[in-house]
Amino acid sequence: MPRPRLTAGRRRMLHWVAVHSLAIAALLCFIGPLFMLVAVSLMTPEESLSGHLLPEHPQWHNFVDVMRRAGVLRWWFNTLLYAGAATVATVVSSAPVAYALARFDFPGRRAALLLLLTGMMLPPQVTVVPMYILWAKQFHLAGTLWPLIVPLLFGDAFSIFLLRQFIIAVPRDHIDAARVDGCGELRTMLRVVLPMVKPALAAVALLQFFLRWNDYFGPQVYVATNPKWWTLSYGLQTFQASEHVEWNLLTAVNLLVTAPVVLVFFFAQRVFIQGVTLPAAR
Repeated sequence: MPRPRLTAGRRRMLHWVAVHSLAIAALLCFIGPLFMLVAVSLMTPEESLSGHLLPEHPQWHNFVDVMRRAGVLRWWFNTLLYAGAATVATVVSSAPVAYALARFDFPGRRAALLLLLTGMMLPPQVTVVPMYILWAKQFHLAGTLWPLIVPLLFGDAFSIFLLRQFIIAVPRDHIDAARVDGCGELRTMLRVVLPMVKPALAAVALLQFFLRWNDYFGPQVYVATNPKWWTLSYGLQTFQASEHVEWNLLTAVNLLVTAPVVLVFFFAQRVFIQGVTLPAAR
């Protein structure tokens, strides 16, 4: 007996149900760990070890207790300083280089672009020893965050490449019109080109902020010997060593570290997605 053929309306309904079912399943996979993080952070020490899914009486003071612990507020300030300064330095230094690589025709342009791509492929662990010797022996800045911030004043390879791809897509007529009106290269870049690539600038800023906020390797190399300059990512390791039994406090401080990044991405996700999408893919 032949099967009855599905109508177009029923096929659309089944497709809608299948797609949304998969979306809900994926949402549960992502929201589950976050839910457990919030739940455990509101538990008592006994409840956090009992396997309960929900706290019987939410302990909101856990967050206050965590912030009162020695060093946490200092770690917050250091992390904010590191992430903010690194983000500003990267955007300010990378934009002119990207503009030059996209719009200037000069000898060695291809070699410069090849060198840029090589820098993207080079992991930081390869250069960590000579860089540490330079900052520690020559500039005597070991134990501070400056060795992690100052190099970004000379640009970031990935940020330069991303901005360059967007600047190439800017119509040449706009730049020529600015030059006819008497704008120099700097004014053309600031008043014409950069406003047209705001999504890329925002994406670079967000990527750098997230990267530096969560950076563990850099602070471990340069500030491990100076607790005054510890960041959240590195300071949490000492917190875990001293508070290894109090899982409620550990999850509370992890939630405080994660919340700013989640909130920033939530409010800026539209411009972030626009920024990491290359013009050719639109």
